[in-house]
Amino acid sequence: MARKLLLYYVPLEGVIIIILISACLLGVNCKYNGKNNLNEEIVEYFKDKNIIPVCPEQLGGLSTPRFSSEIKNGDGQDVLEGTTKVMNNSGNDVTEQFIKGAYETLRLAQTLGATKAVLKARSPSCGVGEIYNGNFNGTLIEGDGVTAALLKSKGIEVYNDEDFLFYIYE
Repeated sequence: MARKLLLYYVPLEGVIIIILISACLLGVNCKYNGKNNLNEEIVEYFKDKNIIPVCPEQLGGLSTPRFSSEIKNGDGQDVLEGTTKVMNNSGNDVTEQFIKGAYETLRLAQTLGATKAVLKARSPSCGVGEIYNGNFNGTLIEGDGVTAALLKSKGIEVYNDEDFLFYIYE
């Protein structure tokens, strides 16, 4: 079994590639429950690369630990368009903090020139391709989290931590 990178990191002479990475994947205890989602493969792959660790939920003003949150009746694009909300499991609307965190993450990306991002799968902020359905029952739906949707809309390539590498079987 050979591995081939989906997320190519091939700097050209004099070009610096900067990549946003969900801070929880690097071992930062910023997850809703005060823990992290350390991904050794990501740490190893990016250890000598130019990365920016980000936690959009903290950048939006939410504390750690915090109540878990999900997007109700939609996805991150719907949140950005104002047609749905992000609610935590105690019933509080945290939409404003999720939007603020997404825009702060985008500001960092634009200020520092990041063109790619590796974000935590299924997160209401960072999820790429699928997120939880908003009922806190573990059911997944198609869609992106708020930050992932915003970054994509601004031309930043976004991958989740589970598919940033793909495998080719020989």
